[in-house]
Amino acid sequence: MACRSGCCCGSSPINEDNARFLLLALFIIIYLFCGAAVFSALEQPKEREAKERWAQRFEHFSLKYNLSKEDLKKFLRNYEEANVAGIRVDTIRPRWDFTGAFYFVGTVVSTIGFGMTTPATVGGKVFLMFYGLLGCAATILFFNLFLERVITVIAVVLKSCHERRHIKAVLPQNGRQVSEESRAVGGSRGGKGGDLAGWKPSVYCVMLILGVAAILVSCCASLMFSAAEDWSYLDSLYYCFVAFSTIGFGDMVSSQRVAYEGHATVAYRLGNFFFILTGVCCIYSLFNVISIVIKQVLNWLLRRLEAPCRCCFPKRGHHPHRHPRRNVVAPGHIRTRRDPSIETDAMNESETDTGRRMSGEMISMKDFLAANKVNLAIMQKQLSEMAIGHPRQSSSSSRQNGFSGGVGALGIMNNRLAETSVDR
Repeated sequence: MACRSGCCCGSSPINEDNARFLLLALFIIIYLFCGAAVFSALEQPKEREAKERWAQRFEHFSLKYNLSKEDLKKFLRNYEEANVAGIRVDTIRPRWDFTGAFYFVGTVVSTIGFGMTTPATVGGKVFLMFYGLLGCAATILFFNLFLERVITVIAVVLKSCHERRHIKAVLPQNGRQVSEESRAVGGSRGGKGGDLAGWKPSVYCVMLILGVAAILVSCCASLMFSAAEDWSYLDSLYYCFVAFSTIGFGDMVSSQRVAYEGHATVAYRLGNFFFILTGVCCIYSLFNVISIVIKQVLNWLLRRLEAPCRCCFPKRGHHPHRHPRRNVVAPGHIRTRRDPSIETDAMNESETDTGRRMSGEMISMKDFLAANKVNLAIMQKQLSEMAIGHPRQSSSSSRQNGFSGGVGALGIMNNRLAETSVDR
């Protein structure tokens, strides 16, 4: 009776999408509070010490040269304004020659935005709004396409290694290879490698490979930055993470000197461009894979929260056609394709009735490419339905084009590295 009228807690049932969203929002808020507490504890004493040291130096300088404090503060404000325009005490390369401007637009379209160079004219600020709109969109698309190809290459390499291990496993002790018929019989009897055709690499393996690649790129780039910029290796690693993750604080910026002693300036700047581009692509891909793992944790938490109150969340496992779904990507051969239209081509693998993702698998190339072709059409359809107030259906046939799969990078990862809930 309580489940029919509402939740036993006094509230109406919560859609799983909304529950996951609220849980993620709560996690982010707690994460922000924890981060703020840690950084405040670490950095506030240093800030106070620096503030006291500056006050003493300011007082001593004012007394030594018999300068009014107000005049000195006014002079320092003028310097701050000049610093914003690119004037520094140390000699640096021009900010707005063609090379400097090219470096600036690179930080704009990559969304790094170091902040050491900013437009000061009205025309520059207006142009940046339109230039960044198209440039950032194009670069994000490039990152998404890079992500697709990285996953494809990883899948091909890992499957090749798996096939070699499978061939070794089916060799008899006398060293002769078993015939194809014997392999098929052994596979049907549950032998090792019987389902080789449907094998796909695990999402966790992909995350591990991308993590190792990001670490290698960061370590190699740090060696270059440490030697060229006279930074410590730890500072170089810090800069690499800030730049590659597109956080871009601007406290440390590479390739800003006019010339580099012992280094070919042009070669160093080319290397700087290459490492930043490669690092951003690797970290971007890694972030999107980690987001899938985070979603898996959220789904696990939702399942745990269902135990004390079944009314608060959608029930699972009661639908006759519903099967458990884990953090995987559906292989193409286990799905039933009904009508070859945008509706069915874009169908999320997790919503089909007859085929489900098998644990630790990635999408096939055929399904991989088919999903990309209809992504824009799906998004347009959903936007149109939302604009006219079209109600979102709950059946599998009507929910197949929902936004549950995500748009952009999240949509790519959801389609290729699968989702984790049973009924989104």
